[in-house]
Amino acid sequence: MATFYKWQAKLGGMDASLIARMKELEAKNACLKKMYIEIQIKNDLLLEVLGKKS
Repeated sequence: MATFYKWQAKLGGMDASLIARMKELEAKNACLKKMYIEIQIKNDLLLEVLGKKS
C-alpha cells in the first residue's frame, strides 16, 4: 500500500503526456549516468597508467 502512496505523490497531478516525458527523461538520465561512470573508469585507468610511466 505504501508503494501506491509513493506513486500517487510522485505522479498524482500529471497527465499521461507528462508521465511519458518524465519516464523518457529518466531513461535518458540513466543512460547519461552510465556513460559518465564508464568515462570516469577510463580516466582513472589512464591516470594510473600515466602515473606509473612518469
